[in-house]
Amino acid sequence: MRIARVLTRLNLGGPARQALASDPLLAARGHELRLYTGTSGPGEGDLFETLHARGLDVRRVPGLARGIAPAGDLRALATLRREFREFQPELVHTHTAKAGILGRRAARVVPGAARVHTFHGHVFEGYFPPAVSAALVALERKLARQTDRIAAVSHATAEDLLRLEVLPDESKLVVVPPGIELDALLALRERHGALRAQIGARPEDFVVGVIGRLAPVKRSQWAVDVFELLAVRYPALQLVFIGDGSERGMLERRLGALAPQLRARAHMLGARMDMTPVHADLDAVLLCSHSEGLPIALIEAGAAGKPVVATSVGGVPELVAHERTGFLGEKQDELAFGLAQLLENRALGPAMGQRARLRIDKRHSAAALCERLEGLYALAREVHACGS
Repeated sequence: MRIARVLTRLNLGGPARQALASDPLLAARGHELRLYTGTSGPGEGDLFETLHARGLDVRRVPGLARGIAPAGDLRALATLRREFREFQPELVHTHTAKAGILGRRAARVVPGAARVHTFHGHVFEGYFPPAVSAALVALERKLARQTDRIAAVSHATAEDLLRLEVLPDESKLVVVPPGIELDALLALRERHGALRAQIGARPEDFVVGVIGRLAPVKRSQWAVDVFELLAVRYPALQLVFIGDGSERGMLERRLGALAPQLRARAHMLGARMDMTPVHADLDAVLLCSHSEGLPIALIEAGAAGKPVVATSVGGVPELVAHERTGFLGEKQDELAFGLAQLLENRALGPAMGQRARLRIDKRHSAAALCERLEGLYALAREVHACGS
């Protein structure tokens, strides 16, 4: 079938990584895909050229961007309508809020096109004043009536959509867990050494990575709190931030205020396109978010055989089995306790990582995502044809 995918941006986050994994496989199965996207923000990275190099038809949409921008939104909507009239997709699949709003509105110019939207998380709680959140829920509820299937990346996200009444019932709702390219991570067996050399880590040092956008939702400051709770007791502990974003300046100031002996062991390395050598040199991954869908960073960690210490939010417990593949907590001291277990018993982390590998390999590969999407698309087209 002809499939149009609309993503707000192709940064290094989950939606773009999943498109990179699944779309070449869908194309190899005979589907014709076009991927429409805006431009990533400063420091976010951009996978546009990477997808183009894989032979995918990727097209920029002027004006498509995060946030409220009426002039840009109208420009993006006009572009999408023009593109859809020319392409005549049989199915339009949108991802995240802005692309979901504009992409589904634009899809009206092709009445025969089925519509699918994926929630990779949500911003209906804890992001905006109550009145704004209520307006967003009302808008998404209206759009859901015009959508053949709504996909959530985790069961927790699906439950939130029902609890917040974004959907009137679960008849249109499906859970489609993420999948990414795992082969290079699954093949890791030893350190690469480059990252550890960059930060001056000794062979015996325990390097913990905080991976992802430096954005308020990720609570990077918590990672520094956890580090401070443990750093004096465990002089082998090193902390590295892999990512960039709006919180970078604040985080740099926070790290700069650490005592000199601790500051030398906390590092900001910016965003990286290739995460395989990064994971090769890590001993564990720390995630402190206050909201998540199903984080790609933790899928990567599991595939690389690394234990995870994370807040128990969103779909994280669907990835991390507490005390088997990592440790879950609610507060900074609970996260610190989990890391302390790994520091005290250096054999524990690799054992947890191997258990994680088995779980991730079966559930979150590119091939598994391709199969799930193909089934979803066939169902959405059938439903649309029946007028349900």
